[in-house]
Amino acid sequence: MPTPKWKIHGRFAFVFNQSSFSNWRTGGVNSIAGNLNVNYDFNYKKNNINWDSRLITSYGLSHLSEQGWRKTDDRVEFNTLFGLKTSTYWFFSFIGNFRTQYTLGYDYKKEPKERVSDFLSPAYLTFGPGMLWKKSDDLSINIAPATARYTFVNDFFSGKFGVAEGRNTAFSIGYSLSGYYKFQIMENIVMENILALYTDYLANVGNIDVDYQANIGFKVNKQIKMHLTFQAIIDDDSSSKIQFRQLFGLGVNYSFHERVSY
Repeated sequence: MPTPKWKIHGRFAFVFNQSSFSNWRTGGVNSIAGNLNVNYDFNYKKNNINWDSRLITSYGLSHLSEQGWRKTDDRVEFNTLFGLKTSTYWFFSFIGNFRTQYTLGYDYKKEPKERVSDFLSPAYLTFGPGMLWKKSDDLSINIAPATARYTFVNDFFSGKFGVAEGRNTAFSIGYSLSGYYKFQIMENIVMENILALYTDYLANVGNIDVDYQANIGFKVNKQIKMHLTFQAIIDDDSSSKIQFRQLFGLGVNYSFHERVSY
């Protein structure tokens, strides 16, 4: 069977959670929460060329009684990896990544609440050449020893996220390693692991930024799935503490664009 030249897959998932209490003696807080995820994959293979791109975007809100609406998820990310095959599993590669968020984010633990992010503040643009080891679409590692990274902020956040006071951009160059591993745990349960490491040659030498995300999908049927997402980030420029994110829920999945061409 011939190898597809183009594989395009666009899909969205909506996860909804709701709880309500009335005269419940053990207590409880009425809440509504929803999360929308859209993934768009573009994969191109021809002769010695391998080009994989993915757009990831998600947004979530929750409403707690007496606290109002709060953001639970906010992500815009585009990844692209171009590879030129040199041997069975090795490629010369070039990576690109852009990530930011849609709306204002706040630290609600502080009174009054403190603004901690905004659209394009921060935003990160990363790119650079390297070597890709790719055994399959489900297992790959990319090594990029000369990766450039730009950090962008607006005037309000100048002086934060590693950007010098009075400036809106910061530049760094360093070593990047990224990995992807997807496997089936058991029937109808799939786990996806995404790891990105980065260390800067120009500042904080030896300090490593870590971004690890695990996604577990439990398939009920073609449209209904349960999702478990866990993400941990270590980045001293944005926080002195380890950042954690976890999402679990039952969701509706729909493929709105699926195409294979030869």
